[in-house]
Amino acid sequence: MKKDQILLVLTENWNDWEASYAIAVANSFTDYKVQTVAIDKMDKVSMGGIRARVDLTMNTFNNFTDLAMVILPGGLSWMEKDYHEIAYFLKKASKQEVPIAAICGATEFLCKQGFLNNINHTGDSLEQFQTIKGYTGEEHYVQAQVVVDQGFITANETAAVAFAYEIFKILAVDSEEEMAEWFDNFIHGAIR
Repeated sequence: MKKDQILLVLTENWNDWEASYAIAVANSFTDYKVQTVAIDKMDKVSMGGIRARVDLTMNTFNNFTDLAMVILPGGLSWMEKDYHEIAYFLKKASKQEVPIAAICGATEFLCKQGFLNNINHTGDSLEQFQTIKGYTGEEHYVQAQVVVDQGFITANETAAVAFAYEIFKILAVDSEEEMAEWFDNFIHGAIR
């Protein structure tokens, strides 16, 4: 049975545009169902002022069997709060071999929680990671827009399109040729 659920993790001041390409395509043009998940059921307001309803809470979610991916958009609260509930949830997902995709500030959260110490990864800068207590993954840091390794996708703040492309490849949302053409259109423009 194909895993068909994608969870978008919401926090206060989540970055709405960083996951928008990935969730729009997955939810509208595939059999995947994107749902929002958070530590509580309160609506979350994005950096762009979009109020999003929370579909599921992490403390009640247990069906990792159907879970195809967890996506963490960046945002302003990742470094301000510890989000132990989110860290615990991601550890459970990772143990079930569910891919985890994080961009911008969410990569700093993964760093703070120790997820990046032993995998190849990227983020906004190595210098930012080095200021985080407990970070020992310097040798695994890659100067790149997006890095995929051991079930994790990490991306810097300027990589929303490349981030979506790597998500698409893992989820196999279309043929390799169609996905490559989609990516090429965003990189070089549809009209040349």
